[in-house]
Amino acid sequence: MTPRLRSIDWVGDKVRFIDQTKLPNDLSLIETDDYKVVVEAIKKLKIRGAPAIGIAAGFGIYLGIKNFSGDDKELLKGKFEEVCSEFAKTRPTAVNLFWAIERMKKVFYESSHLGVDELKKRLLEEALAIQSEDIQMCKQIGLHGSKLIPDKANILTHCNTGWLATGDYGTALGVIYTAFEQGKKIKVYVDETRPLLQGARLTTWELMQRGIETILITDNMSAYLMKLGKIDCVIVGADRVTLNGDTANKIGTYNLAIVAKYHNIPFYVACPTSSIDFSIKTGDEIPIEERGGEEIVEIMGRRVAPEGVKTFSPAFDVTPNSLITAIITELGVIYPPFEENIQEIKRKIYAND
Repeated sequence: MTPRLRSIDWVGDKVRFIDQTKLPNDLSLIETDDYKVVVEAIKKLKIRGAPAIGIAAGFGIYLGIKNFSGDDKELLKGKFEEVCSEFAKTRPTAVNLFWAIERMKKVFYESSHLGVDELKKRLLEEALAIQSEDIQMCKQIGLHGSKLIPDKANILTHCNTGWLATGDYGTALGVIYTAFEQGKKIKVYVDETRPLLQGARLTTWELMQRGIETILITDNMSAYLMKLGKIDCVIVGADRVTLNGDTANKIGTYNLAIVAKYHNIPFYVACPTSSIDFSIKTGDEIPIEERGGEEIVEIMGRRVAPEGVKTFSPAFDVTPNSLITAIITELGVIYPPFEENIQEIKRKIYAND
């Protein structure tokens, strides 16, 4: 049986990933053993989605020291820390990136007494474990979340949260896929997700491949659809969740949460527990990435705004916990009070370490 194509994978002795900037018109695969290529791919959104970025960091950090020769541990340590630092500077909002970096650091320092070759082996094993665990987490998210999806549901989603954004399967889209596989008749409305059109380019492509009824809408249509009674629930992903349940996700998510609350429509967030940042209390502390103005003044390389116009381009916004119905994780569905129940999730995770 041919292995399933994944957004990012370890093939032979290289990282292979889909250049997501070229979808849906061109399914372009890049293979590399150069960690700098992975760094640039994250910066330029060739690799995107919080879980996928974490996986990419794991593989990329290993690539950064894979060809180190000699037995000088101090030189190796210096190179390792340099590579980790480069990945940490790529995108500030998605906590999975820093979670993966810290996992790789823990393995490196706990194995520093070993020979260089064995140390490299341990790092590759950890990177593969990050990927494997993400795949399993997504499957569990799908199982837990599908229980919240009624038959004949009309679902609205934002950005891309499927197998392109994760190790495989997906978070919010993973819930939709599971519900569909269980035989539920569902219809999915997809926000185009300006400025980079991840919904129009990526989510519609994924859903249509699965044979799920898919309707593309512009970002400013959601309130009208809800008023018409065409939306039963909203389900989105998250790049970072804080202790009180505030969530950072693709810009435009906050708008959706507000209008869903007004229309009494459930608003669900689906993410692995690796997206929960237990070190910060509220969304006010989440660093929000700002990107170049060219992403606003251009659409797919074609300029649509006058030269010289000023821009403001945050990549994410923060949805306060008061607008969230539930957070779906691999360990179960978290309901309000979020702060209390996220602390319980934290205890479960650390009890298993």
